Amino acid sequence: MPRLSLLGRKVPVPANPSLARLETFPNPKPDRPYEIVFTTPEFTSLCPVTGQPDFATITIRYTPNRRCVESKSLKLYLHSFRNIGSFAEAVTNRILDDLVRALAPRHAVVTGEFAARGGVALKICASHGKSR
Repeated sequence: MPRLSLLGRKVPVPANPSLARLETFPNPKPDRPYEIVFTTPEFTSLCPVTGQPDFATITIRYTPNRRCVESKSLKLYLHSFRNIGSFAEAVTNRILDDLVRALAPRHAVVTGEFAARGGVALKICASHGKSR
Protein backbone atom coordinates (compact mmCIF):
# COMPACT_ATOMS: atom_id res chain seq x y z
CA MET A 1 0.00 0.00 0.00
CA PRO A 2 2.29 2.80 -1.15
CA ARG A 3 -0.32 5.51 -0.40
CA LEU A 4 -0.37 4.66 3.32
CA SER A 5 2.44 6.70 4.84
CA LEU A 6 1.34 6.74 8.51
CA LEU A 7 0.65 3.06 9.23
CA GLY A 8 3.57 1.40 11.00
CA ARG A 9 5.44 4.65 11.62
CA LYS A 10 5.80 6.90 14.64
CA VAL A 11 4.09 10.12 13.66
CA PRO A 12 3.31 13.16 15.83
CA VAL A 13 -0.30 14.27 16.20
CA PRO A 14 -0.99 17.14 13.78
CA ALA A 15 -1.41 20.56 15.39
CA ASN A 16 -4.92 20.94 13.96
CA PRO A 17 -7.33 19.06 11.65
CA SER A 18 -6.31 21.14 8.63
CA LEU A 19 -2.83 19.60 8.86
CA ALA A 20 -4.08 16.03 9.38
CA ARG A 21 -4.26 13.62 6.46
CA LEU A 22 -7.04 11.03 6.25
CA GLU A 23 -5.41 8.20 4.36
CA THR A 24 -7.55 5.75 2.41
CA PHE A 25 -7.24 2.36 0.76
CA PRO A 26 -9.36 0.52 -1.83
CA ASN A 27 -12.57 -1.05 -0.55
CA PRO A 28 -11.95 -4.83 -0.65
CA LYS A 29 -15.66 -5.52 -1.39
CA PRO A 30 -16.99 -2.52 -3.37
CA ASP A 31 -19.99 -4.46 -4.70
CA ARG A 32 -21.23 -5.41 -1.20
CA PRO A 33 -22.93 -2.80 0.98
CA TYR A 34 -21.52 -3.18 4.48
CA GLU A 35 -21.01 -0.84 7.40
CA ILE A 36 -17.80 0.22 9.12
CA VAL A 37 -18.04 1.65 12.64
CA PHE A 38 -15.35 3.52 14.59
CA THR A 39 -15.86 4.69 18.17
CA THR A 40 -13.51 6.83 20.21
CA PRO A 41 -14.53 7.49 23.82
CA GLU A 42 -11.60 9.84 24.47
CA PHE A 43 -12.25 12.69 22.03
CA THR A 44 -11.46 16.20 23.23
CA SER A 45 -11.74 19.66 21.77
CA LEU A 46 -11.88 23.09 23.38
CA CYS A 47 -14.83 25.35 24.07
CA PRO A 48 -14.22 28.42 21.88
CA VAL A 49 -15.57 30.75 24.58
CA THR A 50 -14.05 29.43 27.81
CA GLY A 51 -11.07 27.48 26.48
CA GLN A 52 -12.10 24.55 28.70
CA PRO A 53 -11.89 21.02 27.28
CA ASP A 54 -15.00 19.37 25.91
CA PHE A 55 -15.02 15.58 26.26
CA ALA A 56 -16.97 13.37 23.89
CA THR A 57 -17.49 9.95 22.44
CA ILE A 58 -17.37 10.19 18.66
CA THR A 59 -18.93 7.38 16.64
CA ILE A 60 -18.41 7.19 12.88
CA ARG A 61 -20.60 4.82 10.86
CA TYR A 62 -20.23 4.62 7.11
CA THR A 63 -20.99 2.42 4.15
CA PRO A 64 -17.93 2.58 1.93
CA ASN A 65 -18.07 3.11 -1.79
CA ARG A 66 -14.65 2.76 -3.45
CA ARG A 67 -12.42 3.82 -0.53
CA CYS A 68 -12.06 3.01 3.18
CA VAL A 69 -10.33 5.18 5.79
CA GLU A 70 -7.16 3.83 7.40
CA SER A 71 -7.65 3.72 11.18
CA LYS A 72 -4.31 5.20 12.31
CA SER A 73 -4.77 8.25 10.12
CA LEU A 74 -8.30 8.60 11.51
CA LYS A 75 -6.97 8.40 15.08
CA LEU A 76 -4.37 11.11 14.41
CA TYR A 77 -7.00 13.25 12.68
CA LEU A 78 -9.41 12.97 15.63
CA HIS A 79 -6.64 13.69 18.15
CA SER A 80 -5.77 16.87 16.23
CA PHE A 81 -8.97 18.52 17.54
CA ARG A 82 -7.69 18.58 21.14
CA ASN A 83 -6.25 22.10 20.86
CA ILE A 84 -8.91 23.56 18.59
CA GLY A 85 -11.63 25.87 19.91
CA SER A 86 -14.90 24.94 18.25
CA PHE A 87 -18.50 24.33 19.24
CA ALA A 88 -19.61 20.68 19.37
CA GLU A 89 -21.98 21.16 16.44
CA ALA A 90 -19.17 22.49 14.26
CA VAL A 91 -16.76 19.72 15.30
CA THR A 92 -19.23 16.94 14.49
CA ASN A 93 -20.13 18.41 11.10
CA ARG A 94 -16.46 19.08 10.25
CA ILE A 95 -15.58 15.43 10.89
CA LEU A 96 -18.41 14.33 8.60
CA ASP A 97 -17.43 16.83 5.87
CA ASP A 98 -13.78 15.75 5.95
CA LEU A 99 -14.70 12.05 5.78
CA VAL A 100 -17.10 12.62 2.90
CA ARG A 101 -14.41 14.59 1.06
CA ALA A 102 -11.83 11.80 1.58
CA LEU A 103 -14.09 8.78 0.98
CA ALA A 104 -17.22 9.72 -0.99
CA PRO A 105 -19.10 7.04 0.99
CA ARG A 106 -22.51 5.71 0.11
CA HIS A 107 -23.74 6.76 3.53
CA ALA A 108 -22.13 8.18 6.65
CA VAL A 109 -23.22 9.30 10.12
CA VAL A 110 -21.01 11.00 12.69
CA THR A 111 -22.38 11.14 16.22
CA GLY A 112 -20.81 13.28 18.91
CA GLU A 113 -21.96 12.55 22.47
CA PHE A 114 -20.50 15.39 24.51
CA ALA A 115 -20.19 15.11 28.29
CA ALA A 116 -22.51 17.15 30.45
CA ARG A 117 -21.63 20.74 31.29
CA GLY A 118 -23.82 22.43 33.83
CA GLY A 119 -25.94 19.30 33.98
CA VAL A 120 -26.74 19.24 30.25
CA ALA A 121 -25.29 16.63 27.89
CA LEU A 122 -25.25 17.21 24.13
CA LYS A 123 -25.62 14.68 21.31
CA ILE A 124 -25.17 15.68 17.67
CA CYS A 125 -25.81 13.38 14.71
CA ALA A 126 -24.70 14.56 11.27
CA SER A 127 -25.44 12.42 8.22
CA HIS A 128 -24.61 12.16 4.54
CA GLY A 129 -26.26 10.13 1.78
CA LYS A 130 -29.01 7.56 1.99
CA SER A 131 -29.07 4.80 4.58
CA ARG A 132 -29.40 1.20 3.46
